[in-house]
Amino acid sequence: MDRLKQMETFVAVATRGSLTAAALAEGVAPAIIGRRMDALEARLGVKLLLRTTRRISLTHEGSAFLEDCQRLLIDVNNAESSVSAGGVKASGHLRVTAPAGFGRRHLAPLVPAFLARHADVSLSLNLSDRVVDLINEGFDCAVRVGDLPDSSLVSVRLADNRRLCVATPAYLKRAGVPAHPSDLARHQCLTLSSEASQSRGWAFLVDGTVTHLRPGGRLDCSDGQVLHGWCLQGLGLAWRSTWEVQGDIEAGRLVSVLDAFAAPPNGIYAVFPSARHLPLRVRLWIDFLKHSYGDPAYWSGHGA
Repeated sequence: MDRLKQMETFVAVATRGSLTAAALAEGVAPAIIGRRMDALEARLGVKLLLRTTRRISLTHEGSAFLEDCQRLLIDVNNAESSVSAGGVKASGHLRVTAPAGFGRRHLAPLVPAFLARHADVSLSLNLSDRVVDLINEGFDCAVRVGDLPDSSLVSVRLADNRRLCVATPAYLKRAGVPAHPSDLARHQCLTLSSEASQSRGWAFLVDGTVTHLRPGGRLDCSDGQVLHGWCLQGLGLAWRSTWEVQGDIEAGRLVSVLDAFAAPPNGIYAVFPSARHLPLRVRLWIDFLKHSYGDPAYWSGHGA
C-alpha cells in the first residue's frame, strides 16, 4: 500500500476524530480506512490510535507521528504546487549580498528580469566589499569573486574570473612598460588597502608557480571602483578583473601588461549556507545567474 496514502489517511482520522468521518470525507467505506490504519500500525510496529466505540485518541507515538506526517504532507503539497503550467513557481523573500563593484555592474541589472519571471518573489540586494556572515546576518546567498576561503558554506561556480595588470597608455609612456613582475617594485601600483578583506596580493605565474606579490605605491584604497578610477586617470598600475576593465581595454583607455605571466583564472561563485532544504527561490536565483553568466554574449555585452 502507498505509504503516502497511509499517512494522509492517518492525518484525516486523527484530525477528524473518527474512522467514519475520515471515510465520509474521502468517499469510501469506514472498513477501508480501518484496514489502512491496521496496515500502517503493523508496518511501523507501534500503536498510533486508541479506538473505542465513542472516540479515537492518539497514543504518545501517534501524536509525534502526526506532527511529522503533517509537515511531510505540507512539503509534498508545496512541491506539487510549485510546478504549474509547465513552469516552476517560487515565492518568498530572497536576501542576496555581493561585492559592491561587481554587484552594481553584474547583479543589479539582472534583478528585474529575475523578478519578472517569478512574480511572487521579492529581493533585497546588499552590496558590500566586506565578507558578510551569511548565517548570522540572515542572507540566503552571496556572490563572491576570487579564491574562496575554506568554510562550511556550499559554493557553485558561476563563471571564470581573470585578473589583469593594467594602466593607461600615458602612464606606461611616462613610467615604462614592466617586462617582469619584479619590475612592479619600480612602479606606482594602486592597491587595495590592508583592511580590504578579499586581497591576497597580485597573482602571477612565474617559473610555473603562482606567486603573490604585494606591490606598493603612494595610493591605496579599500574600494576597487576608486582604484579603477585612479587607474583611468593615469596614476599608476592596477590589478583588476576582466569584468571591470575589458571594456576600457577594447576602447584603448587601458592597456594590459605582464600578460605572459597571467595566473590561471579563479572563479565567480554563488555561496549559500546549505544545499539541504535549499528554498526554491534560492535555487532558481543561482540557476538564473549561472545561465546568464554562462552565455558568452552576456560578457561581451557588459564590458567584460
